[in-house]
Amino acid sequence: MNAFMPRIEIALSQIRHNAQVLSELYGQKGISLMGVSKAVLGNPAIALAMIQGGVKFIADSRIENIQRMKDAELSTQFVLLRTALSQAEAVVLNADISLNTEIDTIVELSRYANIHHKIHQIIIMVELGDLREGILPCDLYQFIKKVLSLPHIKIIGLGCNLACYGGVKPDNQKMGILSELTDTMEKEFKINLKIVSGGNSANYEWYESAREVGRINNLRLGESILLGRETTNRKAIPGMYTSAFKLIAEVIESKEKPSLPFGEIGQDSFGNIPSFQDRGIRRRVVIALGKQDTLISGLKPYRDLEILGASSDHLILDSKNCYLKIGTEVDFSLDYGGLLAAMTSPFIKKQFVQRVRGESVEFKRDLSLF
Repeated sequence: MNAFMPRIEIALSQIRHNAQVLSELYGQKGISLMGVSKAVLGNPAIALAMIQGGVKFIADSRIENIQRMKDAELSTQFVLLRTALSQAEAVVLNADISLNTEIDTIVELSRYANIHHKIHQIIIMVELGDLREGILPCDLYQFIKKVLSLPHIKIIGLGCNLACYGGVKPDNQKMGILSELTDTMEKEFKINLKIVSGGNSANYEWYESAREVGRINNLRLGESILLGRETTNRKAIPGMYTSAFKLIAEVIESKEKPSLPFGEIGQDSFGNIPSFQDRGIRRRVVIALGKQDTLISGLKPYRDLEILGASSDHLILDSKNCYLKIGTEVDFSLDYGGLLAAMTSPFIKKQFVQRVRGESVEFKRDLSLF
């Protein structure tokens, strides 16, 4: 029995394969990739697999993750996706490029770049409707004019974010606007915007249907590389692995019980008043996994089991009267939310494996640095 429970098994070869397939696919129309590492906490081994697959940059939203990868001596360009005023000095010292929308933050980046004798490169994000971050197109001219007056800052591109907060899909119209803004700003200010980052894993359907991609020459991909899916409909991308990550936890109780609680019902441990369906006596299985470990709605058992609910540290399954003895391992696939939470949890071991004919074999190479 494995001594580390629960755990995530990670197949680096599948991540490398996915990165290679996507790099070749998007590369056909001149689009480079940023491999987004935030869902895996900037794990250097996973970032390295992305680099080996052909991504040109590693992007993360947390400077701590970038510092972790730099400490592991990964050779690549690091892009910070979320720039905070309070972290300006750390951004200058650790990120090659940062995405920005606030002039006060860029002023601080300029100040620290001057102190440390650096030129800090920035991509300016444009708001195209998803309402997460970005400068409205009508304000872009004045914004760039102010940034160009700051020393030690170099604008190297424009970008946009879609389908993350508002669910707004990337399409030809949105990509056309970003392309037109790029052309206009280059002509107005006589600058070269060498990176035009049109979005993320949600851009797959747009790319497949677009005859021309305009000025778009970069995408920031996390879920597509890690889980092999596009994110507008969560469909698997042809030729990709969708099971590079597998969450495994232990059965700690297996008993026949009523399907309805007995006694007066109040709030559960998270302040909800639960409701239940009477299914009679069922075999219920309790797993050593809970809401403190991962996003329960992001899990799907590989076996014919049904997730009934969870507390902070127990997951309850209906085993559909299939007997699972205690100590048995139950495997789950994860969606992006489940992966993000599970990789962040300190209670879940991260184990690298090689998959041989569907079976997992522990990856023996020394990954202690990672």
